[in-house]
Amino acid sequence: MTARRRSLFVVVAVAVIALVAVAVVVAAGTLTAPATSTAGHQPAPPSPPPRAAAGPLPAQPVHVPAGQPPGTVRLPEGGTAELVREEVDRSGTLPVPDGVDEASWWGAGLDAPKGATVLAGHVNWKGEVGPFEELWRSEPGQQVTVVDEHGTEWRYRVSEVVTVHKDDLPSRARELFGQGGPHRLVLVTCGGRYVGGDLGYDENRIVVATPV
Repeated sequence: MTARRRSLFVVVAVAVIALVAVAVVVAAGTLTAPATSTAGHQPAPPSPPPRAAAGPLPAQPVHVPAGQPPGTVRLPEGGTAELVREEVDRSGTLPVPDGVDEASWWGAGLDAPKGATVLAGHVNWKGEVGPFEELWRSEPGQQVTVVDEHGTEWRYRVSEVVTVHKDDLPSRARELFGQGGPHRLVLVTCGGRYVGGDLGYDENRIVVATPV
């Protein structure tokens, strides 16, 4: 594995480890998640009466855009990547495909009522620039489409564009990649200054998009 591949591989792994660690602690039932304090924090109000659980989001009408096959994401400038469903391994690492024409998919399903659907792809690989490179030019309001393996199109609109130094990414894992809160699509790639070693590039570009 080269340093350039390790750069995204390692940083996504660290962020996912930070996120998964909290989930494991809560699920274990024997420990509680560490408390956090913020200025002006108020006690939580009493829990509301139980209500029916939210169901999955309804699938949008089947419409496959020309040139976009099933199981792919299309970015705002037209770049596409094949989605490879991945899960974290025992070390908490999220594998990232070797090629620039593929992106790892982790987290929520496209029809989930909440949680982040995380798609991670390389900015470049073996001298070839990947479609995720265009995330560095993404702006709020642009559209991203995902076509699932059944040919159903899911449309998202960019709502937030964030550049995060890799040293800061683990501390923002819950905020960016958490499986709570409204459903969203989170696209991740590398960039910034190339520093070599395990980091490779020193920053991550993260584009958040919400369902249309």
